[in-house]
Amino acid sequence: MNQKTAVIIGAGPAGLTAALELQRHTDVRPIVLEMSGDIGGIAKTVNYKGNRIDIGGHRFFSKSDRVMEWWMDILPVESTPEGGAEITYHRKKTTVSSADDAPSPDSTDLVMLVRERLSRIYFLRRFFSYPISLSPATLSGLGFFRTIRIGLSYLRALVFPIRNESNLEEFFINRFGRELYGTFFKDYTEKVWGTDCKDISAEWGAQRIKGLSVTKAITHFAKSLFKSKGSDVNQKEVETSLIERFLYPKHGPGQLWEEVARQVVENGGEVRMHSMCTGLRCNGSGVRAIEVAEQGDDPKTYELEGDYFFSTMPMRDLVRAMDAEVPGEVKEVSEGLIYRDFITVGVLAEKLEIGDPKVGHPRDNWIYMQEPDVKVGRLQIFNNWSPYMVASPDTSWVGLEYFCNEGDDLWELSDDELKKLAVEELARVDILDAAKVLDQVVIRVPKTYPAYFGSYERFPVLREWVDGFENLFLVGRNGMHKYNNQDHSMLTAMLAVENIRDGRTDKANLWDVNTEEEYHEEK
Repeated sequence: MNQKTAVIIGAGPAGLTAALELQRHTDVRPIVLEMSGDIGGIAKTVNYKGNRIDIGGHRFFSKSDRVMEWWMDILPVESTPEGGAEITYHRKKTTVSSADDAPSPDSTDLVMLVRERLSRIYFLRRFFSYPISLSPATLSGLGFFRTIRIGLSYLRALVFPIRNESNLEEFFINRFGRELYGTFFKDYTEKVWGTDCKDISAEWGAQRIKGLSVTKAITHFAKSLFKSKGSDVNQKEVETSLIERFLYPKHGPGQLWEEVARQVVENGGEVRMHSMCTGLRCNGSGVRAIEVAEQGDDPKTYELEGDYFFSTMPMRDLVRAMDAEVPGEVKEVSEGLIYRDFITVGVLAEKLEIGDPKVGHPRDNWIYMQEPDVKVGRLQIFNNWSPYMVASPDTSWVGLEYFCNEGDDLWELSDDELKKLAVEELARVDILDAAKVLDQVVIRVPKTYPAYFGSYERFPVLREWVDGFENLFLVGRNGMHKYNNQDHSMLTAMLAVENIRDGRTDKANLWDVNTEEEYHEEK
């Protein structure tokens, strides 16, 4: 009768991690509200006629031992020829499964695969390594004069770096030189964000690729010539952007989160689908209830009281929903937050015109589209994430990723127009013969990327005000308006649960995730 309740907005990685962690470490009962009909948030897997789509691509890798162990507790690692997958971290080696009891993906679905990673840049109608390394293949592809300009520009950046870098352009130039920045980073980044790199905070670069540079890329390339891959999938000594092996659920990331949701319900919690938060009822320095609009055959609106509240909804929407008196400056910052939206066009084809002729497509997970004459920003080859993502192994299943703003010209195109655009662009850059297309599907995902421009420079004002509500915990990417990876989002939820368990009201440790040196993408 006196059991406490936590109401969790969003059934993505952060929300579901919070729910399961509450059950594992407290006596608080979680109720998860999910506005859509899908589990996993932007880490969901969409199943289209047996062909599965991973929204944005999710490598299951973390420098956090806690997260790695958490994942493998949900889905055990497959059996491997080496007799198990050995993960090395904190100067210790742990065998996560053995040849005798490790599951086989051919006999069970609840399994984590060990996958090879390959990502490349497509530019000048040819492939370049990603991240850029000054290997012979790269130098040959760039040509003699461009290579000389890149080298001289990089040396200049080393000798005369920009002091007190304030925007993303300066961040890139300091690490790669102006010429290499202009060749491989500027156009693609502005395609992703829809704005000039000068207008994006350097903090975005610090969170995503801090520590990566031309020097480190060259060093990694040189080491790879003499070092075997082994079975170390954690690879703490490697920059995150250079990881070459990772874990991946048999049927994509959504499969793991669907299993987590199942366990939450099995343990006595609730996961309510098609249930949107439309209001937060505040009481002084806390939240007492959430107004829920439930869709379906019998739509209804009701209030759900709780003792603790977790939010993964966009901060702008959260502030709008709160019935507390919002200070003018806080409201101004909240309304000025900007989000970048996302469209995936899935294209099923007999084969592609590039790549390994044995399989009919390249062996890349991602292909970064640097070509300026197409709008597509990135390709995913879903066959390479997991062979079980594709209904027929004799086909190539490709996802074209378009970055846009909800309501702009690209977003407003009809599904048929987007399908036509996708095929035309692949044909234009010599990747696909349009006659080989078998099927297509369009998936739109709003508010995929919280932006580091707009009112973001004044974000501390908003954060301080929301953190003042003692029983409200912001977690996850949109919940914190922070470009977190999946594991970062999970860590914020884990720490929030610890705060509840320990009676801690200060939330600084949540905001330290993805900023503290111990976790960062540099050693």
